[in-house]
Amino acid sequence: MLTRNLTVVNPSGLHLRPAGFLSQTAMRYKSDIIIECGEKKVVAKSVLNVMGAGIKAGTEIRLICSGIDEKEALEGISQAIESGLGEGIKE
Repeated sequence: MLTRNLTVVNPSGLHLRPAGFLSQTAMRYKSDIIIECGEKKVVAKSVLNVMGAGIKAGTEIRLICSGIDEKEALEGISQAIESGLGEGIKE
């Protein structure tokens, strides 16, 4: 199991479009992928779970990957989150 703390950079948080992008990215991996936000733990491969968590911009989350390709999953999803989940966020 690998974990990494990340900050959501999307100005509108994880609404439908970035939540969908995150879930699609997570589905590329065989590992179990969980997003922990405070007391909430959601399955990253479910767009409804990700949206339902109500994660806002600037929120710190913990990405938890466990499985055969956990290292690749952690890196790939972390990069997607840090780059704005397809919304072209500029730093």
